[in-house]
Amino acid sequence: MRLLAALVTLLILVGTTTGASAHAALISVEPASGSILASAPKAVEFRFSEAVTPGAIRLIDGAGRARDDARVTTSGESISVAIPADLPQGTAVVSYRVISQDGHPVAGSVIFSVGAPTATQPLPDADGRLDVLIWLSRIGLYLGLFVGVGGVFFGRWMAWSMMGMGVPRAALLIGIPSAIVSLGVLGLDLLGLPLAAVVTTAPWRIAFATSAGPASLVAAMAMLLALMALSRAWYARVFAAIALGGVGLSLAMTGHAATASPEVLTRPAIFIHGLAVAFWIGALAPLAALVSKPTPTMLPLLNRFSRIAIPVVVALALTGLTLAIVQLERPSALIETTYGLILSVKLALVLSLLVLAALNRYRWTPALAKNRGAASALKRSILLECGAALGIFAVVAGWRFTPPPRTIVPETPLAIHIHSDKAMFQVLVSPGKAGMDDFVLQLMTGEATPLKAKEATLTLSLPERGIEPMERDAELGPDGYWHVRKVELPFVGRWHVRIDALVTDFEKITLEDDLDVTPP
Repeated sequence: MRLLAALVTLLILVGTTTGASAHAALISVEPASGSILASAPKAVEFRFSEAVTPGAIRLIDGAGRARDDARVTTSGESISVAIPADLPQGTAVVSYRVISQDGHPVAGSVIFSVGAPTATQPLPDADGRLDVLIWLSRIGLYLGLFVGVGGVFFGRWMAWSMMGMGVPRAALLIGIPSAIVSLGVLGLDLLGLPLAAVVTTAPWRIAFATSAGPASLVAAMAMLLALMALSRAWYARVFAAIALGGVGLSLAMTGHAATASPEVLTRPAIFIHGLAVAFWIGALAPLAALVSKPTPTMLPLLNRFSRIAIPVVVALALTGLTLAIVQLERPSALIETTYGLILSVKLALVLSLLVLAALNRYRWTPALAKNRGAASALKRSILLECGAALGIFAVVAGWRFTPPPRTIVPETPLAIHIHSDKAMFQVLVSPGKAGMDDFVLQLMTGEATPLKAKEATLTLSLPERGIEPMERDAELGPDGYWHVRKVELPFVGRWHVRIDALVTDFEKITLEDDLDVTPP
């Protein structure tokens, strides 16, 4: 236990001294996606929410050719892609894949047109087989860490017996290669390379350069120590304890939750959460094997495990709640985001685990003391727990493909400024894309003081598509701004905006400008 305390202390120190990092999000890009430009830009400028490392940046020009002469430079949170001077007219695509500080890729594309828009060939979609392999390798890693290492720890420190170690041994033999494979496919994903490129050095180099590299090494070492702890050597119990600490340490070194701010809280929380999961889930397979062949020592073991499991489950719940609050930021994210939906499914499976555990603790274990026939019912209940745990691994592995809600940056409203000698109108359009939009009108005098108007009207038209003027009345809100909500902008293009402000019964101020609406 002193070793585990030392590891927690180490994590607290790391969390205190490491700058806050998270899953990166694109904040802005210039020129904006969907822009129609008179001439090619000198560069496409990306700005992210944190410092990132370029993985793969690709340019397809208006002629549909993949260009290899686009130079990429980085500076902290910004990435600049220099555009070749001979870029032809037409629609170009800049595809980016960068690496955030938690070791996960962030990808997307920016589309802009030089002159008139043209049809261009999009970059090929990511290989779906790679995503499947990433998902499977995560499940294999969880099996090795939680079922394998946790099962060996249970055998050495709880059961004092190596009976029923077949499943933990198999889990370790799956987990160790899964840790290696997970690094290779991570590198492929970061660079946007096909599966065949796994035999090259590039994906392995970039994967080891991320936080996932050292974390995978720690995980593999923990599983190797657990395998060695299956022997009858004198160091077996020590290796089992170190391996359990390695489970928590490897999880706390990388990933969405571990790198969330404040790290002084999240890293120890994920460390303790990992230990609790390994202790609980790792015990299930050995317990099922022991219940299959009852011995006089089985009932005391079950009672001892049940007593210890109660504070472990409490620690599991408290750390899980802490991490969920940090990651979600708001309760509505449970149903509004993919990350939240995955968490909701996980919570439902955890609840089923708790119900089964309570049933084992308060019904089947006491019944076992009076009726040996209750062993079969207890075994079935434990196997159901194993099934629920496997479901949790499969669901949680999906978090690899979706950012947590705390990292999602709200889209910046599109803004235009219209002014004349008499007035200045500021117009905010959210989200500023084709579809349903909200308009906020700030009316000011030529001296930038609030303009008191009796009425305000917004008129929109899209001459290039033959859309005649659409007039909507604005409503004055309690914030002092005029609002026009749920305006349908069905097409991308340069919309003409006219704002009429009725100042008095005899005076109306009208200002006009154009608004570039981009694809959704």
